[in-house]
Amino acid sequence: MNTPSFNIAAVERDTGLSKDVLRVWERRYGFPVPDRDNNGERCYPAEQVDRLRLIKRLMDLGHRPGKLIATPLDELSELAPRRSKAPALAVPASHEGLDELLTLIKQHDAASYQQAMQQRLARQGLQAFVQDTVAPLTGKVGEYWEDGRFEVFEEHLFTELTNRLLRQAISTLPGGTRGPRVLLTSVPDEVHFLGLLMVESLFTLEGAECIALGTQMPLLEIGRAAEAHQADIVALSFSGAFPQRQIPGLLQHLRLVLPKEAALWAGGSGVARIAKIDGVGLFNTLDDALAALAMWRTQHD
Repeated sequence: MNTPSFNIAAVERDTGLSKDVLRVWERRYGFPVPDRDNNGERCYPAEQVDRLRLIKRLMDLGHRPGKLIATPLDELSELAPRRSKAPALAVPASHEGLDELLTLIKQHDAASYQQAMQQRLARQGLQAFVQDTVAPLTGKVGEYWEDGRFEVFEEHLFTELTNRLLRQAISTLPGGTRGPRVLLTSVPDEVHFLGLLMVESLFTLEGAECIALGTQMPLLEIGRAAEAHQADIVALSFSGAFPQRQIPGLLQHLRLVLPKEAALWAGGSGVARIAKIDGVGLFNTLDDALAALAMWRTQHD
C-alpha cells in the first residue's frame, strides 16, 4: 500500500507553515525530509505533515521551532495542552444530552446528529439553543480535540453540521429593525466561525441588523466594509486556537482603520485572558455580548 504524500503547496495550506519556512527548516534542521516526484518537486509523507501540524500548533503557544524539531514525536505530543479533569459538578438540565450528541459525531452519524439538534432547537427555542446547547457543545468539541478523542475531520464534521443548522435558523428570523448595524467577521488566519454565528443568532433575535462577511477578512477591508455599510459595531470572534499574543496588536491596528464612530467588539475564548484595550470591547461570554448590546442601545437612544 502506497503511503500518501502531499506537495509543498498542500502542506502550506494544511499546516499554516509557508513554503519558505519549510525549505529553510529542511536546510537548517534536516526536517522535514521530502521525497521528490517525477517532476523533481518536493512531496511530503503524511506522517511528516502530521508532525509539522503539531509543531506549528506548539509554536503558536510560544515554543521555539528549533527545539521542537529536535524533540521526538512522543515528547511533542506531551507538550500539547491537555485539559485537566475538573471535579464532577452538577450538570445543568439544559446541558444534558451533550455527550450523546458528541457520540453521534464520533460515530460519524450526521443524520442522527442533525435530527437530535433540530429537536433540541424546537424544544429550547433559538436563544436557549445557542446558549445552552451550541456554546457548551463547541467547548466540549475543543476539549475532545485537545485530548485526542476527536480527529480533525470529526471536529470539521461537527462544525459544518452545526453551521448548516444555525444558518437555516437565522434565515427564518425577521430582519433587524431596532439597530444597531453589526458587521461580523474575523481577522486573517482565524478560520473558526461558529462564534460569529452564535452572536449573529442572538443579535438578530434582539432586532439588530447583522451583516456577516465570513472569516479571514484583511484588516483594511474590514475598515472599508464598516464605512461602506455604515456599521455601528464591528464584532470579531477569536477562538482558543488563535495565537493569543497576536490579538492585542491586531485589535489596536484595526481600531485605527475603522471609522471613529464605529465600536469595535471582540469575543470568544481567545480573548478570555487579554488585558483591556482602549477603544475595544472584550466579551468572554454570550451573556456579556448581549449586555453590551443593551448598553449600546441605552447610550444611543
